[in-house]
Amino acid sequence: KRLIMKKLIFAVMAVTFMAAPMANAQKVNKDAILSKLAKCDADVADAKKGAKAATWINRGKAYYEAAAAPTKDIFQDMEMSMATLNLGKPEATNEGVTLNGKVCTEMVYPWLKIYVADGKIFAWIPTQQIKDEDLAAVAVASYNKAFELDKKSGDKVLDGLKQVENYYSQSGNVNMSAGRYGEAAYDFASAYGVQESPAFTGEKNPSYLYYAGYLYVVDGAEHKDSFAKGADALNKALESGYTDAEGNIYYYLYHAYYGQTDSPVRAANMQRAKNMLMEGLAKFPKNDRIIEGLINVYTVESSVGDPSELIEMVDGALQRDPKSKDLWFGRGRIFFSLKNYEESIASFKKVVEIDPNDAQAMFYIGYFYIARADGMNEEMNKRDYKSNTAWKEDQQKVTEAYKEGVPYLEKAYELNPNDKRTVESLKALTFRLRDEEGMQAKYEKYNKIFEELNAKGQ
Repeated sequence: KRLIMKKLIFAVMAVTFMAAPMANAQKVNKDAILSKLAKCDADVADAKKGAKAATWINRGKAYYEAAAAPTKDIFQDMEMSMATLNLGKPEATNEGVTLNGKVCTEMVYPWLKIYVADGKIFAWIPTQQIKDEDLAAVAVASYNKAFELDKKSGDKVLDGLKQVENYYSQSGNVNMSAGRYGEAAYDFASAYGVQESPAFTGEKNPSYLYYAGYLYVVDGAEHKDSFAKGADALNKALESGYTDAEGNIYYYLYHAYYGQTDSPVRAANMQRAKNMLMEGLAKFPKNDRIIEGLINVYTVESSVGDPSELIEMVDGALQRDPKSKDLWFGRGRIFFSLKNYEESIASFKKVVEIDPNDAQAMFYIGYFYIARADGMNEEMNKRDYKSNTAWKEDQQKVTEAYKEGVPYLEKAYELNPNDKRTVESLKALTFRLRDEEGMQAKYEKYNKIFEELNAKGQ
């Protein structure tokens, strides 16, 4: 009996030991941390203590620990079962939460929400802060001050800086996974900033700048001021001698300049965008994304140059990748800007050959047929006809040209019935052709649909 009781006692102790972390929720003693930070701030403000490198190093450590406190016990891809041993039981668990396109389980803790996929931590989002400032940045400034006071403190300072660099890098990866692109960009830019500290020895990692710039460009879709930040980071990456293996940095720089639509130097930015793409193309001639960017710049911004300059480049890219929808799409836009409607139509027919369900391409084919017919009509109006028969013959050719656009616009409508632009074009075109067989009925159909869309506010 004594042996059995002994085994039971050890079993209970083991269970209690394992369960203890689970019983406690995530603990971050905010008041104690703030008190420690206040003491460090007072120490560096003291004339005698503030003159010592050790005082500033202690402040750097304290601020780093404060920044890392809510997440110090977890990392990406950590088994959630292990994380709960460190953090305790979550306050709430929400299944089927979608974060950045990924279905996760949301685990709610006092200081953050953790997102779990396949049993591992995918990302997390902080829900409160120790202080409303970048504590890690204060840590960096403290370490830099220590090194300024005493160069012999370099080793200790470097150790602290590497901790902060790693903190920013991890935070950048987590925020990127969470779809918090602006925050991720700031983190990666800050990680590079740590490396610029005087005591930081060894080679810098300019890929931080590349990721910062790229993520700022992505964030620009929601926050327009991020485009300028993206341009700064990407240019700095290039200046440091960095480029990615495919040369996409030039494509992202183009977007960084192109996205600054409200800039007072818009024209200059468009020229910069073109120059970046041309520089990228010279170094990475097989990068079709760069060519696509050039197509957009040339065909949307007439101030940058003659679109015909691009045809040779695009056709060369299509020889390498004849199934590229984007390149065929761009080729069609180039020829449309040159009013070469036959080549425009041929290019967009290649698009729908590759993707028969591309409603936008179908619309453009119909639109280009209308544009071609409009050109024929303008030429007719310039002629001095001597015979009514000749006029009727040419008029019928124009009519047939307009009719060629109808089936493509109807297909575009079939693929996307809520596109008001397509319906309005069909309404106008069938009204123009209302004397042709079956066109009056089509006009009435699309006119009614157009009115219904207007009523719905679409």
